[in-house]
Amino acid sequence: MKNYWNTWRVSWRDTRLLLREFRGPVLIFSLAIFGCAAIYYSMAQQYTEPIESFAEALYLMLTLTFLQPSQDFPNHASLQIFYFVMPVLGVLTLARGLADFGFLLFNRRARSKEWEMALASTISQHHILVGMGHLGYRVADQLHDMGEKIAIIDLNPSADMTGTVQKMGIPIIHDDASRQLVLEAANVQKAKSIILCMQNDALNLKIALMARHLNPNIEVIIRIFDEDFAQSLHDQFGFNALSGTGIAAPVFAASAAGVDITNPISIEGEALSLARLTISPASGLAGKTVGYIEDNFSVSILLVRYDHRSEFHPTDSHKVESGNQLAVMGRPQKLHALLHLCKVA
Repeated sequence: MKNYWNTWRVSWRDTRLLLREFRGPVLIFSLAIFGCAAIYYSMAQQYTEPIESFAEALYLMLTLTFLQPSQDFPNHASLQIFYFVMPVLGVLTLARGLADFGFLLFNRRARSKEWEMALASTISQHHILVGMGHLGYRVADQLHDMGEKIAIIDLNPSADMTGTVQKMGIPIIHDDASRQLVLEAANVQKAKSIILCMQNDALNLKIALMARHLNPNIEVIIRIFDEDFAQSLHDQFGFNALSGTGIAAPVFAASAAGVDITNPISIEGEALSLARLTISPASGLAGKTVGYIEDNFSVSILLVRYDHRSEFHPTDSHKVESGNQLAVMGRPQKLHALLHLCKVA
């Protein structure tokens, strides 16, 4: 039901955008109809073929435009002209516009960019991901698995990646994210974070500063290759600057979602990360034992903190309670499943 309602919201917004694009022909047509109605009404009174009101004259002009006259053919030549001119006027000022409008309205694939913008504009408290390379795709996949809302901006995404993320229900805008209008189309004012995954430090920084200008509260996660530059950005602007390696995708995703998780380290070919999480009352984990959590999520709990004290390497029988903090080691995918359970609840 939620997806159905959201589809209607997107459709309505897209239709309003279409109407805005066609406001010129509609305005010209309206002025022509009202003007001709006023002239016809005045002339009808003058040539003793009166009609009862201006509203009737307006209705007559509309029916003439679509070749459906509501009155008998007039006797005076000046009034007869309207019966020939109005259909031509309708074709020139409205029919072509209506045809184009109808085609674009019912064939949204012909204007996929506008449709994706309309879709992105309806979401809030989401993450804007800029750059759909290998890192960007992995970050989007991780965030999607965590149940986060995402909008993607990329100037030239590959067709395969575009199709894949669209199947996830993620809008992807094919445009330049360094343009303010594009960020606004992705609803940056209501976004939770912006994640910049492009391989261009200067461009990433430009977009980050623009996003922060449009939304002072937005969290910025930025890919920076120069570690000294990354530290400077963090100190001066509070940006979360991270490594751009492919294995860092889980960290980008977790950082955007407000989760503490370390960059994976490889042990005998196995990528492992350390994460911190808090047990929420409705997560379903409160009252469960350490052994239950480790067995069901394939992780290792290294620490449980409660009552202002920490217990390292807790026993399998130790029960965790609401408000307890855990330090958990495991594969990034397993950690995300556990973190998502705590978060969505």
